Amino acid sequence: MGETLGFIGLGNMGYPIASNLIRAGYKLRVYNRTLSKAEPLLSQGAVLASRPAEVAEPGGIVVTMLADDQAVEAIALRNRELDERLGPGGIHLSLSTISPATARKLAEQHAQHGVGYVAAPVFGRPEAAAAGKLWVCLSGHRESKKRIQPIVDSFGQGSFDFGEDPGAANVVKLCGNFLIATAIEAMAEAWTLAEKNGLDRVRVAEMLTKTLFACPIYQSYGERIAQQQYDPVGFRLALGLKDVDLALQTATSSQMPMPLASLLHDRWLSGVAKGRSNLDWTAAALGVAEDAGLPIAKKSPTA
Repeated sequence: MGETLGFIGLGNMGYPIASNLIRAGYKLRVYNRTLSKAEPLLSQGAVLASRPAEVAEPGGIVVTMLADDQAVEAIALRNRELDERLGPGGIHLSLSTISPATARKLAEQHAQHGVGYVAAPVFGRPEAAAAGKLWVCLSGHRESKKRIQPIVDSFGQGSFDFGEDPGAANVVKLCGNFLIATAIEAMAEAWTLAEKNGLDRVRVAEMLTKTLFACPIYQSYGERIAQQQYDPVGFRLALGLKDVDLALQTATSSQMPMPLASLLHDRWLSGVAKGRSNLDWTAAALGVAEDAGLPIAKKSPTA
């Protein structure tokens, strides 16, 4: 294949995605704020850049997988160097979960430099990213989407196109993460209700996730919540709070009440306030056990 891509952001999700791109035959020029996280990719053939914009080449493609709006804005919105280096024909492929409003601002600024923008937020945990089994939502410039499709196919098991509105894919991503968060809260309450009535919460979870709720989210998250196992971390609780808040912000701008999202905001905020930011976001379930007066299993020193 031989094409060189820029890649910025090598965290829990970015690293396995970048590794899959190398295996697919792409050459990578990478940047990460913590340089040590990039080192394993260097042995796979990646080249390390000293600053974010240095990953770009004229008319090329830069992929970003960053934690939040602020990180994306710092690299691709407030600093024009990335646009200037990409120039006409270049593309910014953003895999980050950010607000639809930020995605639209990025697309508008990029267009002023002839740079295309494609939003491509993903569904899946790090193990799915490593296996190339992510689900990808796409929106943005039509021709840019055609060009980046082989890249997306390298790390995803399927993609869904939601049109040319740059913010559309991020709306879908926020809807999906809202549904996952509601499932976490619902399972936490159900498993705790079972425990409070003398039942083995793990056995109850096994029965329900093999029958009425036999789907990936209930099965994978349900087991973690039933066993109160919140480490290793696939998605940090602090990032879960960020996504719930983004859903609420988008709902407010759309004049769309979301009572459940408001409840989830308080649950996740409580978890962050109690020092659980760096546990898996399923650790929000600990708040349910506390409300029920149950002792918290000491699975982690921060639990």
